[in-house]
Amino acid sequence: MGLETLKPIPFVDMARLHAPIQDALHTAALRVIDSGRFIGGEDVRGFEREMAATLGTPEVCSASCATLGLFAVLKCMGIGPGDEVITTPHTAIATAEAISLTGAQVVFGDLQPGYFNLDPAQAEARITPRTRAIIPVHLYGQPADMDAFVRLTDKHQLMLIEDCAQAQGARHKGRRVGTIGHAGVYSFFPSKNLGGFGDGGAVVARDPALMKRIRMFCDHGRTSKYMHEFEGVNSRLDTLQAALLRVCLPHLDEWNACRARAARWYDEDLAGIPEVTRPRVLPDTDPVYHVYAIQVPRRDDVQARMKEHGVETGIHYPHALNTLPAYTHLQQGKGSFPNAEQACAHVLSLPMHPSITRDEVKEASERLRAVCASLR
Repeated sequence: MGLETLKPIPFVDMARLHAPIQDALHTAALRVIDSGRFIGGEDVRGFEREMAATLGTPEVCSASCATLGLFAVLKCMGIGPGDEVITTPHTAIATAEAISLTGAQVVFGDLQPGYFNLDPAQAEARITPRTRAIIPVHLYGQPADMDAFVRLTDKHQLMLIEDCAQAQGARHKGRRVGTIGHAGVYSFFPSKNLGGFGDGGAVVARDPALMKRIRMFCDHGRTSKYMHEFEGVNSRLDTLQAALLRVCLPHLDEWNACRARAARWYDEDLAGIPEVTRPRVLPDTDPVYHVYAIQVPRRDDVQARMKEHGVETGIHYPHALNTLPAYTHLQQGKGSFPNAEQACAHVLSLPMHPSITRDEVKEASERLRAVCASLR
């Protein structure tokens, strides 16, 4: 079969995912449009209640995006100029950006060997008297080593904030990520496990007083319409987004189970390809595979060949944050975090979404096998 006749395999397929719930989505959208109320209201409150129920937490505070949700958590914890917050350089810039927005100093630590998440030992080595918090990222839907981070933050009396942007529904020893540390932040960016139809996010926190302050901060620091206790930001989830997310939320566990099933298919089909390093899973964790991230030599060549073979892939992320111009001031250029930089140079995300079929996974795997053989 020639390359021109190969059936394309998309990286994600949102239309296929939403097709079974299309009528419910349209009904929800029209309900909000017809109501004339687009900020706040029952859909926002209802979505927060329903998400809290799925997490087993008393309360959820929705936000306009995860970046501002994380910023709100840090600010409401009192973190600011003169403080340091430790996180990973192998993540989206939003994680580090939220720290910098508070005026605190970003401190990077390398990855746990063999995994994509922050190494607790690396984090501990970077603790100073100025350190206030650690933010592990549950990257690619793989839970970080939360037992180690809980011990570490308890030992040093630090705040533990979970970045769950790619991991809603994942579990560590049966507990939902985001509910293990002092606070957790989630993203509803369209491609996420619980994807919305624009930007959106949410926050949970263990301390009710902190949760109250976060909710106020996300709404200009106010207690009522014209009464402001402190300065905050505008970080409200739109009513339309909340209404659509209420339709999607009941399907999250099913969608995550489909992702996990697809990951098992990939694990089977990619076994025996010497160039491919499959993602490892920490013991006692249940990942949700936001992406299925492998590592391969000559990654860029592999990606180009896969495109020729009709398979859409992604790279998350091609640059460790410490190597970006935005963080030149940290004076931690290339070579500072070898595990993170190794991952950034070799990671390749294969097609992954809840609607992907067994045949698509098998075909993508076979095409990858052929590509790797051709590049030997």
